[in-house]
Amino acid sequence: MTHGYQPAEAGAEALREPARSTAAYGVPQQRNAEPEPTAPVPAADPAPKKPGRDRYLDLLRSIALVRVVVYHLFGWAWLTVLFPSMGVMFALAGSLMARSLNRPAWGVIRGRVRRLLPPLWAFSALVLALMFAGGWNPTKDPDHGGSWALLDLVNYVIPIGAPPFPWHIGSQSGLLEDTWAVQAAGPLWYLRAYLWFVVASPLLLWAFRRAPWPTLLAPLGLTAVVGTGLVTIPGETGNAVTDFAVYGSCWVLGFAHHEGFLAKIPRYVAVSCSTLLMAFGLWWASGHLGPDGWDLNDIPLAQATWSFGFVVILLQYSPSWQELPGRLAKWDKLVTLSNNRAVTIYLWHNLLIMATVPILDQLYELPFMQSERATAALDSTYMIWMFFLVWPLIGLMVMAVGWVEDLAAKRRPRLWPNGTRKQTRRRARAAQS
Repeated sequence: MTHGYQPAEAGAEALREPARSTAAYGVPQQRNAEPEPTAPVPAADPAPKKPGRDRYLDLLRSIALVRVVVYHLFGWAWLTVLFPSMGVMFALAGSLMARSLNRPAWGVIRGRVRRLLPPLWAFSALVLALMFAGGWNPTKDPDHGGSWALLDLVNYVIPIGAPPFPWHIGSQSGLLEDTWAVQAAGPLWYLRAYLWFVVASPLLLWAFRRAPWPTLLAPLGLTAVVGTGLVTIPGETGNAVTDFAVYGSCWVLGFAHHEGFLAKIPRYVAVSCSTLLMAFGLWWASGHLGPDGWDLNDIPLAQATWSFGFVVILLQYSPSWQELPGRLAKWDKLVTLSNNRAVTIYLWHNLLIMATVPILDQLYELPFMQSERATAALDSTYMIWMFFLVWPLIGLMVMAVGWVEDLAAKRRPRLWPNGTRKQTRRRARAAQS
């Protein structure tokens, strides 16, 4: 911020200015006199940086969200190798959790859970209403244990386990394809894992501060046990334990980043070891390819080791920006918006991807689309049109229900929180000063 009065600069200019002759004021000069010692002018302390969000970490979270949407739209397995979004998101959440745990643990956990649940409730209300309207009866669903499925519905309110849903509902010729409930409920595993990590964080942070290396590497060892078939835990309990193991080291890496533990490791050592671990992950994946090939989501040990090494490198080179530099600055508003509405975007994106299909299908009814050539052109570019359409739908959903995140955080509801008002206030304060 530029001020009209800068005492440090004024003092510097005074030191650089040559001394005037006292004869100019009618005072005789004393020859061969020792110059009067001048007191050193103390250098002004640099202004302390204002506390705020780390824009580098915010940028990583935005990239991770975009990658998740693109992956669920196109299904490209290689995206899990190019950028392991879930590992990055868990690491960033772990770093924020470690920072918050400077306060009493129970209050931090309660605040994190409070921020998570209302957006989930808004999502669950619509999804459950659509499933019940489609004729789904959880007590008669053979895949969900009869009357016990009613208890499982609690997971739509508090995600401590796996929520029930019908594998097929409606018809393939309906407004949405008959597997829409599976796709809609798919992202809820992340909220379950996040909740368990939040609850376990006080203990994990306590253990990390006393034994950093064992705490950091223990989840990788657990993944080698439960994620390779060496020990099999059946059902959703096994899935939950596997998720906790696969991404546990990334969560603790967030602790290591916040505590300054990573900064103490020479960069060449951290990068070299991470590269070797990532190479092991790819080697393991090559011998355990799933039905979708190189999709690391189907290969727990490869996902754990690749994500861990990838996140270490990202955090080792973390520049800790207070503002996005250079050409990245033009993305500042979108980065701010996506971080302020990360839960909304993540929860709703799968359902909105499916909603693009009935909208695009209306194009086939237009008069100029009745030729075989036009129909073939639309068929060949259908996924591209879905990609361009899903972002406006996400924007509409952000405006429709995103404000629930503000209420959950005890903030004033905002329709489009992209930071524009804050920038306007900053500029106004700068002009006044």
